Amino acid sequence: MTHANAPLTVEGRRRLVARCRTRPISHVAAEMGVSRATASKWVNRYKRFGKVGLMDRSSSPIRQPSATPGRLVKQIESMRREHKWSASRIAFELKQAGTPVSRRTITRLLAQLGLNQRKFIDPNGETNREPQHITTKRPGHMVHLDVKKVGRIPDGGGWRVHGKGSEKAKAVARKKTRGTKTGYVYLHSAIDGHTRLAYTEALPDEKAVTAVAFLGRARAWFAEHGIAGIERVVTDNGSCYRSAAFRDAVGTSRHQRITPYTPRHNGKVERYNRILAEEFLYARTWRSEDERATALEVWNRHYNYHRPHGAHDGQPPASATPTRVNNLMTSYS
Repeated sequence: MTHANAPLTVEGRRRLVARCRTRPISHVAAEMGVSRATASKWVNRYKRFGKVGLMDRSSSPIRQPSATPGRLVKQIESMRREHKWSASRIAFELKQAGTPVSRRTITRLLAQLGLNQRKFIDPNGETNREPQHITTKRPGHMVHLDVKKVGRIPDGGGWRVHGKGSEKAKAVARKKTRGTKTGYVYLHSAIDGHTRLAYTEALPDEKAVTAVAFLGRARAWFAEHGIAGIERVVTDNGSCYRSAAFRDAVGTSRHQRITPYTPRHNGKVERYNRILAEEFLYARTWRSEDERATALEVWNRHYNYHRPHGAHDGQPPASATPTRVNNLMTSYS
């Protein structure tokens, strides 16, 4: 990934190569604020590899003389699987054999191999790590909450409507440099883990008071659809979900925050966010934020009552809700 202070991005390298076709490399390099050697490097990579040559490469060295030899890595893995030895014991045995390896290195290698915990190894030495599934027993058992941050659409549409090089896009870019920002919209979503019934609102921020108000409206919406009680609320560790106000709003329900940096623990709403992005946010071009906000209500009805879901054998989420919701489906058909 390009670092924060890099003078050239992938697009910048493409422009550099295009300018060097008709102008001296030294002039273009001075114009773009890079050395002549850097400019020559990207021109030569483009000549050799094409557009792929302009992409970022891994910063890891080709040769690592101090890396642990492969035979030692295999020996460490064999000791761990066959004898269930700890990192300290493996380091002791290797030192006795005349091939010393530090305990810290062995610990790191075991983590890379997925053998850092004994519970991951069966008595026969096989790895028993399997992906765990989030299972719910009934509607309302687990409701997953999350916030997706998306850019606000300026009136008249953004660059997707007018093009990146258009006058409209340039005007927006000039406003950004002057400190005028379009801002963001925060999509607060709540999805029932059992039925996959989802409720989404476009709100101006992700503050605690906003999240609390959204939770109240989501409870009422689920209640209208036959899910009267929410037993467990699952969220990430965002500041709005860690606030005392949100804790009080959860009430008698159990508030479960996922392990930090493991969004898969809240995977059902994360998957819903991906569907929302692919099939709604970026599926068409929008000319204003009001237009997209109005269409969001239509999307909610489409997802819940018409879109087939793999968790219900191709039936929409409303098909797995209580009987009362099945009667409501006719009003949205």
